[in-house]
Amino acid sequence: MPQWLKNAVFYEIYPQSFYDSNGDGIGDIQGIIQKLDYVKALGCNAIWLNPVYDSPFMDAGYDVRNYKKVAPRYGTNDDLIELFSVAHSKGIKILLDLVPGHTSDTCQWFIDSKKHKKNEYSNRYIWTDSVWEAPPKYRLMCGISERDGNYLVNYFSSQPALNYGFANVTHPAWQLPTDHPDCQKTVEAIKDIMRFWLDKGCDGFRVDMADSLVKNDDDKRPTAKIWRGIREMLDKDYPEAALVSEWCNPERAINDGGFHCDFYLDHRGNGYSTMFRYTNYETGKDESYYCKDGNGDITVFTEEYTRSLEKTKGNGYISFITGNHDVPRMTKTLDNRAIRLAYATILTMPGVPFVYYGDEIGMRYIENLPSKEGGFSRTGSRTPMQWNSGKNLGFSTADSDKLYLPVDSSEDAPTVENQTGKEGSIFETVKAVIKLRRENEDLGNDGGFEVVYAEKGEYPFIYKRGSFVIAVNPKGEQTEAVFEFSGEKAFEIGDTEIKDGKITLGAQSMVILKV
Repeated sequence: MPQWLKNAVFYEIYPQSFYDSNGDGIGDIQGIIQKLDYVKALGCNAIWLNPVYDSPFMDAGYDVRNYKKVAPRYGTNDDLIELFSVAHSKGIKILLDLVPGHTSDTCQWFIDSKKHKKNEYSNRYIWTDSVWEAPPKYRLMCGISERDGNYLVNYFSSQPALNYGFANVTHPAWQLPTDHPDCQKTVEAIKDIMRFWLDKGCDGFRVDMADSLVKNDDDKRPTAKIWRGIREMLDKDYPEAALVSEWCNPERAINDGGFHCDFYLDHRGNGYSTMFRYTNYETGKDESYYCKDGNGDITVFTEEYTRSLEKTKGNGYISFITGNHDVPRMTKTLDNRAIRLAYATILTMPGVPFVYYGDEIGMRYIENLPSKEGGFSRTGSRTPMQWNSGKNLGFSTADSDKLYLPVDSSEDAPTVENQTGKEGSIFETVKAVIKLRRENEDLGNDGGFEVVYAEKGEYPFIYKRGSFVIAVNPKGEQTEAVFEFSGEKAFEIGDTEIKDGKITLGAQSMVILKV
């Protein structure tokens, strides 16, 4: 286990939207370098950087054309190496985004794979044996190659799936088993990419779609086996390199796959979803536990989470997120107070937390934007970072029509400038809770976790982290519970009172008690 993960708090940066240093309307690596002191002052000591590789940007860089080259719009390889160096000088680690499941259809690997004549890359991707072979079970692109066959894609038509084999071979004429030498070469190609950037100073990888490598892989064990082999490589050659999975199955990802961290993602109906992001499709209302009108059920979370936490204890971390580039920001449905409670909860949970850029100031999810680079409904969560009241809210000096995406045009758009020092702001809440977390081991990544009060359909939610007890009432009315603890209030939102063996929590309130 990399030792630095034990006190890591991550900040996710969507590079094209963070800070434009050269006035061309799009964020870049030099812009990130200029804002490292901001990240550090917030309390984060690690960054997850969304893809900066060369790409045609049909999927915002998740369609990689060249894994070993930085996209010119962000800068150069030397700029990225400089980012590693400057970040390290400030005590900040950098994770790159690894995209192992597919490439762009403009990647040289795929160009060679499309050729009629058999070559080194013929089986780097998954091809049927004939253009007339197109089983409806698979997402296939048909009839657009000199090679006789159709190829599998992941999601978009421009993303041909890399070939790691099939767990269950149903079409032996063109499906390879996972131990086939050509499938093993794909694994080695990914290892080579990882070594390339680790040798240049990167501190590890967040892995996109980590569970999607092997096809016909219902229980994901063959995919986990691949990652376990990669973890063994890291342990041997790069023991301080971190591996974080987009999987949301910690038992499989951490225990079987060897990931150091696994994201707790917004999968509809799971614990994270029902806490913060559960919308009733019929009524359109937010019924999550943290919505003041939600009437949610905290036990969906506590039962799921405590089970996963116990089964992965000592093997890796479950990572809570404030949000990310794939989901609407919480501001879409939750008010300011609810978001403060939500983020304060996320930042007082065990594991390695991740803050999505702009969440710390309460940036809004911008509705009804045209899709940008394959963003579709996600585009509204990818708008430029809002720094100050200046031109383009401080993101860029470019004319507004040259911006990657428009900035929030609201008169009350939150910015770092207008949130700093403002009592009750999301920014000051996030900053204070991260500081408290970093200063107290019991609230940190390895600290214990115990549910004190969590009843079906009831409020409040109370949990214990070593010498701290956290009580939170997201409901829009006062509530109370039996409470056997006393001590000093280390942090508080709203009105809370501890008296005569019970705790009273005002509407949308929270207390962190040092007992």
